[in-house]
Amino acid sequence: MSLIRYTVTDEHGTTSFVGPGHAIKMMVAACAREPQSLREMMEYARRYDAEFVAHVLRGLSVFDEHNVSENTRAIERQISHTDPDNLPPFRVYNETTRAASSQPAQAGLIIFNLTARRIVQVQNSYWEIQRNDRGRVRESGKPTRTLYHYRLPREWALVP
Repeated sequence: MSLIRYTVTDEHGTTSFVGPGHAIKMMVAACAREPQSLREMMEYARRYDAEFVAHVLRGLSVFDEHNVSENTRAIERQISHTDPDNLPPFRVYNETTRAASSQPAQAGLIIFNLTARRIVQVQNSYWEIQRNDRGRVRESGKPTRTLYHYRLPREWALVP
């Protein structure tokens, strides 16, 4: 499976997680609905792959149980002992977590800045983001015959 690091910034902070390449379209489709927060973005993406979204949100819940902005020893330990492609979802609280959030997974790194309405393809060897496209809904991690379509508003910048 081709893995991408997804780093999402909103007015509350920055979150980073690794997921399958097919999630690129889901994340862009969610952006087409103008989310204001990561949680809202995940709710929009849930209709395309509920299992993936649940995995990310569960991972963030575990992160929040073991880390706070003033004490990030747990995630720092994981970062130092875990392959970047296998890191659980985490929030960016300091330079160590910021560096990890900027580390591409095997197929790349895409940054979604919800506040600035910008999607940055830092590295993407999986699939080039399109403003208008379609994707396949997934159930239990498997593609279905159901398609979804999206059109990213002009206000969103795609870099590069």
